[in-house]
Amino acid sequence: MRKVQITGWGMSVPEKVMTNAEIEKLVDTSDEWIKSRSGISERRICGDEESVATMAIEAGKRAIERARIDPAEIDLVILATLTDARLLPSTAAYVQEGVGARRAGAFDLDCACTGFIAGLGVAAQFIATGAMQKILVIGADAVSRILDWTDRGTCVLFGDGAGAVVVEAGDEGIPLSLYLRNDGSAANALTVPSPMGVRSELPANREFVITMDGPAIFRFAVEAMVDAAREVCDRSGIALDDFDLVIPHQANLRIIQAAARALKVPMDKVYTNVERYGNTSGGSIPLALAEAVDAGRIKKGDRILLVGFGAGMSWGALTLEWTAETASARLSEIPLAAATA
Repeated sequence: MRKVQITGWGMSVPEKVMTNAEIEKLVDTSDEWIKSRSGISERRICGDEESVATMAIEAGKRAIERARIDPAEIDLVILATLTDARLLPSTAAYVQEGVGARRAGAFDLDCACTGFIAGLGVAAQFIATGAMQKILVIGADAVSRILDWTDRGTCVLFGDGAGAVVVEAGDEGIPLSLYLRNDGSAANALTVPSPMGVRSELPANREFVITMDGPAIFRFAVEAMVDAAREVCDRSGIALDDFDLVIPHQANLRIIQAAARALKVPMDKVYTNVERYGNTSGGSIPLALAEAVDAGRIKKGDRILLVGFGAGMSWGALTLEWTAETASARLSEIPLAAATA
């Protein structure tokens, strides 16, 4: 089976920054309370002209430009999201058009916050079997659109953002290893009702917002990330100590720190940006990955561990070796494509 390489990467976040001080005006909370329980200081919020599609398109364009390929070479667009603007068609259809991938297939993938890991795993199988050559994988969510801004247990935690990668077949690097699991018995711990649901189950106020059992999620999250990290290390044959950087789902700094302690991974080997973006769900891991590359935290030859968890309850991890030359692919040197959204 062919090896899979990331050749391009990109990220996109909304312009609006919402600080903890602003949230203090909406609900009974404080900057100290939010930071002590989540590590979050601010998050990005989509404006009226921004959406999952606009963020995904921008991140996708950046990834394609860095990969130095024509968008028409893309065979498939996979969009990991849980916040589609429409029930029909998939948001990936708009993204495919927006990035200029006119010959590509496109579909959405909903695995909540584990979505990017699942999407990258799906892309790897298409490439490894020879079915496709170049795939654009994007994680993007506008979670602010499904928040109850009177619920301090949820509205302080989430934000909007997107990250994208181009994956291709290559000769360098270690084979990608993937681990995915789900426990549907705990699915109601984190959920959003749908207007398509059974009438008797629809909320009386017709607001389709997140409900979450915070303590249950915290306990599950730490155990899930530890399990996923250990299992994928066993599958890849690479010891946890041999990874240069761990990029976890950016849900909560306390969860990340607890998992790192359990795995005996020093925090200087764990990349975090939750303090600036909050939990961007499907956008979380790819956004952190792209930012880590741009920050110089990842270089060619580094071994990377991606690990996350999400609603469902889902969890998973993925290992890869970074093979792209990062120093020669700074976005400032590459103009964005002129494709329209």
